Amino acid sequence: MDYPNHLAWHETLDLHELVAFQSIALMKLKKFYPEVKDAELQSIYQHTINGIEMNLQELLQFYSFAPRDEDEEDLRNLDTGFFSGDLLAFAKTAVRNYSIAITETATPVLRDTLNKQLQRAIETHGMVYAFMYKKGYYPSYDLEKLLQNDIKLANKALKMNY
Repeated sequence: MDYPNHLAWHETLDLHELVAFQSIALMKLKKFYPEVKDAELQSIYQHTINGIEMNLQELLQFYSFAPRDEDEEDLRNLDTGFFSGDLLAFAKTAVRNYSIAITETATPVLRDTLNKQLQRAIETHGMVYAFMYKKGYYPSYDLEKLLQNDIKLANKALKMNY
């Protein structure tokens, strides 16, 4: 079978999600590493940081195979982008976790409570996404800008000292 010389759109978007999520996680781990006093936990942090750095370096190689539309540079404030991206990742994870928990819940009153909290998590996600889209931090309708944002964020995380 003859495959195209670029990634499919859906796998490019999955790649984006992985790179953005891991970049933010790496920045947080590096920021808090000096605060970890337990030697064993510090070793686990170091192992995790090294693993995420390798993940990002490996994943970034696939960006050159992403489908491209045009060549534009997106100049964004990474500090606000980082904080809003972290909040978006939290909201996405909360939606997933609540959805899973609801399917495991047998007690009706707990299911109702989790459902209310799920709706709040969905609302929070919508608010954060709207903010990020409006500010240009999540250009979800412009794949090229989205991927360029990922590359900048991952490179910033990789260069960050700890």
